[in-house]
Amino acid sequence: MFELDLMFFAVAIPAVIFAGISKGGFGSGVAFASSSILALILTPGQALALMLPILMVIDVATLKPYWKRWSWPDSRLLILGAVPGIALGAWLYRVTDDDLLRLLIGAISVGFVVWHVAQSKGWIRGFANRLPPSAGLFAGLVAGFTSFVSHAGGPPAAVYLLSQRLTKTEFQASTVLVFWVINAAKFVPFAYLGLFTWHTALADLLLTPFAILGAWLGVRAHFMLSERLFFGIAYVLLTLTGSKLIWDALT
Repeated sequence: MFELDLMFFAVAIPAVIFAGISKGGFGSGVAFASSSILALILTPGQALALMLPILMVIDVATLKPYWKRWSWPDSRLLILGAVPGIALGAWLYRVTDDDLLRLLIGAISVGFVVWHVAQSKGWIRGFANRLPPSAGLFAGLVAGFTSFVSHAGGPPAAVYLLSQRLTKTEFQASTVLVFWVINAAKFVPFAYLGLFTWHTALADLLLTPFAILGAWLGVRAHFMLSERLFFGIAYVLLTLTGSKLIWDALT
């Protein structure tokens, strides 16, 4: 049980708004930073359980502006691949402990930053050709797994979608659709594993207005805010929180 005190809301409110902005305007790629931030003050299970309903609210809030502007063939492949990935994530959660989950969340956070720095420096180049459908299924599997254990399904999905040469809005709309379905699918195993409580439900209820505010800001920021600035801030947050989680897991 965690306290709904000033410290909790001082951390949770910015984290939830940040998730809304990311999912509403920047392809969900760094929305999982919110889970990393919350895992600094909560157990990994509490952080994941708290964020899932929030992410689902954001999904609903951002679905309408991008309705039918997605690439359905690419989205379908990712969704189909995500189903076994979610099952794998649920199995791992049952057999592991909090420290391993902290290590996974921290490693995914830092690894995400390293990947993008390597891309920006030209050490890793994008795909010259569109990836085949089998790659979409595999990316979906990885996205389903990482989404379950850390709400970090955005990066693997983005790798595939970016290879398909979609427009900015097609890419954003596709990620909104894919993670709307994935997050809805995760709700059942989360409930089965006992991650939801009346306490997390109360916290979610109090944080929902801030999630909607973040989504609203994100849709507008999609057309106005510099992506470089937004992701620069996100990379700093992911590096700091990810490193702290890795340290906590190993010490």
